[in-house]
Amino acid sequence: MNRAPVIAPSILSADFGNVSREIERIHQAGATWIHLDVMDGNFVPNITFGAIAVESFIKPEGCVFDVHLMVVNPEKHIAAFAKAGADVVSIHAEATEHLQYGLKMIRDHDAKACVALNPATPLETLDWVYPDLDMVLLMSVNPGWGGQSFIPPVFDKISSLRQRLQDRGMDIPIQVDGGINLKTIASAYRAGTTHFVAGSAVFTLKPGESMSEEELLETYRNNISDLKKEATKDLMV
Repeated sequence: MNRAPVIAPSILSADFGNVSREIERIHQAGATWIHLDVMDGNFVPNITFGAIAVESFIKPEGCVFDVHLMVVNPEKHIAAFAKAGADVVSIHAEATEHLQYGLKMIRDHDAKACVALNPATPLETLDWVYPDLDMVLLMSVNPGWGGQSFIPPVFDKISSLRQRLQDRGMDIPIQVDGGINLKTIASAYRAGTTHFVAGSAVFTLKPGESMSEEELLETYRNNISDLKKEATKDLMV
């Protein structure tokens, strides 16, 4: 059975000058998951924000803070982000020598544990941590910048992961991050993706462009709705 697609707007593409207000807007527009990209300038070139900033973000009731740690040695930061309000924490297999320990630590802090894999990282990396997983995040671009194009071989990687999970009797979410838009979301959904990180496909306001609060809310609402409809269009035929 196909799950209803979950759109997780990425704050990386939002207005950094007013993050809490942007979170409230996209929540009002229909998003229940908010994707928070944490970058340290080492694992990826860019730097975004840390646990203190996340703690300052106002979380709407019923909203999931989905924290994606693109940092070296993520196990050093798990406790701080869990305390700051993370409901889901993703750590990169490429960034730690202690993957199973990191996943256990996430669960010990009452958050959902997720492994993130870069496009070139093989699925075999997961073979010894499946029991510790609540979700898998597949990067469909090389991490570090927004606005990149989806890397096509990742579609097959999604399908392969879904089959591996089914073979183990596991029905956990697969999240895909990078290049998700109206051109790619249907194929990713058919391949087995359940949760979609979307940045510029949701936050379409261009620099210097202005909208009223009502227009901005309607734009976000339409963008999220259009992505969900496009993902499931083949089911409606």
